[in-house]
Amino acid sequence: MKKLLTLIGASLLSVSLCAQITERERPAEWKQLVKGGRFMDRFQPMPEGVSAQGIWGADSVLNRYVDNGIELPGTSFWGGNILQSADGKYHLYVCGWPEESPRGHMFWPSSTVYHAVSDNSTGPFKIRNSVGKGHNPEAFRLEDGRVVVYVIDGYYIADKEDSSVWTYGQFDFDARDRKIIEGLSNLTFAHRQDGSYLAVCRGGGVWISKDGLSTYYQLTDKRVYPPVEGRFEDPVVWRDDLQYHLIVNDWLGRIAFYQRSKDGVHWIIEPGEAYVPGISFHKDGEVESWFKYERPKVFQDEHGRATQMNFAVIDTIKWEDLPGDRHSSKNICIPLNKGMLLSVLNEKEVTSSTRTIKVRIAAEEGFNPQTEVDVQSLRFGSYKEVNFGRGCKPLKTCVSGKDLIVVFSGKGSGITAEEFAPKMIGKDKAGNMLYGYARLPYVDYQLALLSARRPVYDKGKGELRLEVQNFGLSASKAVEVEVRSGRNCLGRVQAGALQPYETVNLSLKPASASFDEKSGYEVVFLQDGVEVEKNVFE
Repeated sequence: MKKLLTLIGASLLSVSLCAQITERERPAEWKQLVKGGRFMDRFQPMPEGVSAQGIWGADSVLNRYVDNGIELPGTSFWGGNILQSADGKYHLYVCGWPEESPRGHMFWPSSTVYHAVSDNSTGPFKIRNSVGKGHNPEAFRLEDGRVVVYVIDGYYIADKEDSSVWTYGQFDFDARDRKIIEGLSNLTFAHRQDGSYLAVCRGGGVWISKDGLSTYYQLTDKRVYPPVEGRFEDPVVWRDDLQYHLIVNDWLGRIAFYQRSKDGVHWIIEPGEAYVPGISFHKDGEVESWFKYERPKVFQDEHGRATQMNFAVIDTIKWEDLPGDRHSSKNICIPLNKGMLLSVLNEKEVTSSTRTIKVRIAAEEGFNPQTEVDVQSLRFGSYKEVNFGRGCKPLKTCVSGKDLIVVFSGKGSGITAEEFAPKMIGKDKAGNMLYGYARLPYVDYQLALLSARRPVYDKGKGELRLEVQNFGLSASKAVEVEVRSGRNCLGRVQAGALQPYETVNLSLKPASASFDEKSGYEVVFLQDGVEVEKNVFE
């Protein structure tokens, strides 16, 4: 009977696990990606740590480093990211709850946010105090140095990383007549060049706050995630000196996608997996095979490059993590290949007729490109070419101080007028992967972002009124604003240049009186007759 019950239990567990997994078919072209073509290729071995006997966990994770990240026998941890203070300490803001809680892992709605500290970014982190109740924390700094710890439905704020007193507050959100996709949980934040903040919510909507605390305004009318089947959650967004990055996880398919953007609103999707189960591996090849990798967060260097990713991990299906059993969850830290600092030196725009492209590879502490780079292995150009082993080939090199300048043939770059960060992939002389994205000298990286509210029809005056605001980082150019309803063009109106965050109210007389507001509107921005932006209101 005991054996029968064991078999039944194992069978039920297998059914539960299968209910948490759907195998997603990968595009055929992904099989042609070279090393460096996937974001997943950037994960590096976990630093050597301490293993232990008699620890919790399924057999697949008993080879883990218990001093990596944060782990306690009596506490289940989830989420969290790291900030570094001026004294060099690393501060992890992570949520947790007693492992023996009556509901096991499903006690998470009652979790507490802890402040933990370590002398290095990978741990072990030791709890110093608690911030307050909350779940899915993400910490960021304001321009004045104060620290904000976001949690679902609110945030905590304090003067510095190790404050003992945190004040609770709630953000104000203005959807600006747009649908909020899947609510406002699991927010993630990126610091913009002017001190403002861009946020992405779980549903894939993009929001902007002028200072990180004031009202967040929604700019998007649909999700910015990949247009594929997926149960998306756990977005993480960050900005480096060049561009924005976004990773979102299909939790059911257990596959994550990687995207890049010049302005944080319009995104391109790179092929290949951003991460999948099994990315936590040791130098000797051993793998910590966690069942779920969720709530990814990044730790960034002084250039904004992601040097480490933190994950909330669990060894089994969440509903099978019961009080007092062998299962639990923790936060782990995995180093990332941060990439090279690159810049294109061509002053004229690179096109298909460009004969040569000069790229500077910057030297930095711990990296000497003049002696370490295997020049002949390098390929440069659009990610659509380079990720598949194609792109420009090197012709010659020269030095500039400690930097290395590589001159590439312009043939096969794939670089178009829409390119804002061409990519390089190659190897160093030891065979290790090299990659990086290059700044283009002729590209504007601080764009205007024009965005309209839903038009309102004033029947008394027989006119449409709409509000337009610039959420970008530079003044906009004068544009024509066209309003459409269904297949009808209702008219156009001129809008002059707007400074960042400036608003203008416009009105126009509809060219056709036969339109139905219930059909929705499209507001189209045109420069020299060319569409540069469109807002859709259902």
